[in-house]
Amino acid sequence: MHNLARLLWISALAIFGAVGAPIATHAVSDAPVIVGLDADMSSGAAVGGRSIRRGAEVAIREINAKGGVLGRKLKLVVRDHRGNPARGKDNILEFAATPNVVAVLGGIHTPVALQELKAIHANKLIYLGPWAAGTPVVDNGYEPNYVFRVSVRDAFAGGFLVDHAVEAGYKKLGLLFERTGWGRSNEKAVNNALSDKGMEPVGLQWFNWGVADLSDKIERLSAQGAEAILLVANAREGGMSVRSMAARDENNRLPIISHWGISGGNFFADNRKDLKKIDFTFLQTFSFLKPPIPERAEMFFKALHAFDPKIEVASDVSAPVGAAHAYDLMHLLAKAIVKAGTIERANVRDALETLKFHAGLMKDYSPPFTKTRHDALDASSFIMVRFDENGVIRPVEAK
Repeated sequence: MHNLARLLWISALAIFGAVGAPIATHAVSDAPVIVGLDADMSSGAAVGGRSIRRGAEVAIREINAKGGVLGRKLKLVVRDHRGNPARGKDNILEFAATPNVVAVLGGIHTPVALQELKAIHANKLIYLGPWAAGTPVVDNGYEPNYVFRVSVRDAFAGGFLVDHAVEAGYKKLGLLFERTGWGRSNEKAVNNALSDKGMEPVGLQWFNWGVADLSDKIERLSAQGAEAILLVANAREGGMSVRSMAARDENNRLPIISHWGISGGNFFADNRKDLKKIDFTFLQTFSFLKPPIPERAEMFFKALHAFDPKIEVASDVSAPVGAAHAYDLMHLLAKAIVKAGTIERANVRDALETLKFHAGLMKDYSPPFTKTRHDALDASSFIMVRFDENGVIRPVEAK
């Protein structure tokens, strides 16, 4: 859509009010059923956005090869929010008003997802979360809740990261968090996890998106006695933390234990020299080198190769968690549409809550969701990993 036309369209939505699900899902019976993708496709987290798209497209190809849903094909329509919450909200309003749109896949950014929640629920638009981990994205206070997630949940990630740090021998932890809704979600989770162990952080330093240097913040945490840094950052700012840490004297470099936001961009390529100088580990859920269910991972890899022949080895799949989560979410959505017998969003939402079982890539979902639980994964699906010298994400073996 031309930019001017798109602005006029969004303005009309703002003037006349959000369009509800019954209008948006009226359809010609043989028209494709549309799933939107609202993610960063061109900015700092585009690697993650492209991975989510790839996983969704592979699942759609499989679903359509078996006849689609209700005799209709599935189709993915992509909108780029570039990590901008306002643009993400506009995308949601556009999808909500588009005929045959049943659901939207989100992207990496928790702040974008949080900004979109009001429009999502005003329009009864199913939102499928394959990445954004902020606890309030799902625990959003809306009833009925239209958000369903196959991804990390910060309330679980905080405890997992703290456990990893303690098992590695670090008792004095400094927190280095981005100043966003995602950072605040992790502040609560990490502090709760530390409190459960009778611990507290030695300090907390906040930073904003676009920060050019984190040396002073790392120095403050070090001066407060930090033995290791818990990092919550996306790829660009995560790179700043690595460069700042690597610039310190070799004897004063602290280990960094990171949430997974760094893996959604060009983090390794931009920081490979400095990563050699520090101990950097981070959270993931899926690895082709240690997959949850090996035979399903093998089939998924073959499907990825068929979709994109340039994918020849596992290391060719950038940000594999995004692809894995999106793949499972698309299959879960298809099952819910079939169960509902319609693409009316409210009915499909109800069906997602009552699916009994799905043999997925990540796990056997039994059930995937319930009326009170819209997160399909828990800490049992988490692993800690590090980059090897070639940028391959390799699981860290437990001590």
